[in-house]
Amino acid sequence: MKALLFTCLLVLWLTAASARRSNGESRLRTGSLPNGYVGEFLKSRRARRALPAADEPDATAAPKEGNDAADLPTCLLCVCLSGSVYCEEVSPDMTTVPLLPKETAYLYARFNKIKKIGRNDFGDTVTLKRIDLTGNMISDIDDAAFSKLTLLEELSLAENRLVKLPALPAKLTSLNANHNLLKTKGVKANAFKKLTSLANLYLANNQLEAVPFIPESVRILHLQDNNITEVNTDTFCKSDNSYYLRLSLSEVRMDGNPVVLSKYPDSFTCMKVLPVGRYR
Repeated sequence: MKALLFTCLLVLWLTAASARRSNGESRLRTGSLPNGYVGEFLKSRRARRALPAADEPDATAAPKEGNDAADLPTCLLCVCLSGSVYCEEVSPDMTTVPLLPKETAYLYARFNKIKKIGRNDFGDTVTLKRIDLTGNMISDIDDAAFSKLTLLEELSLAENRLVKLPALPAKLTSLNANHNLLKTKGVKANAFKKLTSLANLYLANNQLEAVPFIPESVRILHLQDNNITEVNTDTFCKSDNSYYLRLSLSEVRMDGNPVVLSKYPDSFTCMKVLPVGRYR
């Protein structure tokens, strides 16, 4: 009798479970909703789960099919968080500057395959304070690419393929262009003249033949591993003012250049430190 009662209860439980499962499936049956809704909903939910809650994309915006990063919304490819956008080693390959959310202040797009910076790539993001494009394949930057970025303070173009520098925003405090293909003719004579707040200037591992004009504000200057062959009394000091002192310049690296610095003793009399480099 007990065995028969147990069997009846088991049959009733299985029947109820089957009914509940059938009801759940009927609610999600693709035929009862717009085409592709379930698949797109699941993809959208997975994408939102991978991002910080404050930066979730609009639920109605579904990712497009494609093999290029430009086909996807920026904040699905990158991490967008509190005014910062992190797009590092993006897959699929990122070959252009992504469309940035409004009020982005910090962009980190390192180690991608960006090849060119156009004049309008940052035109609508005037809130940018820092841009880091280290480790891309950039060989060309439009001369007006950064012209509207009046708040930009830090710019890194290191480890690219630049042969010339574009016009730079006046408020820059740090410029890193190490490991490029820059020659003296690719750096305009007044390239840094208006950068009165520039404190850190990194131009190491390029092909410069001469020291460019260095603003009074610069504290750290890296020129190592270039092709600099000489300096003169106006490179760092002023030939017409023997009382001039350049106290802000606290670190100058010129090692790895052909120039023998001991041949130019009068070129460093205004400085509180001697450049690091060859003296014999």
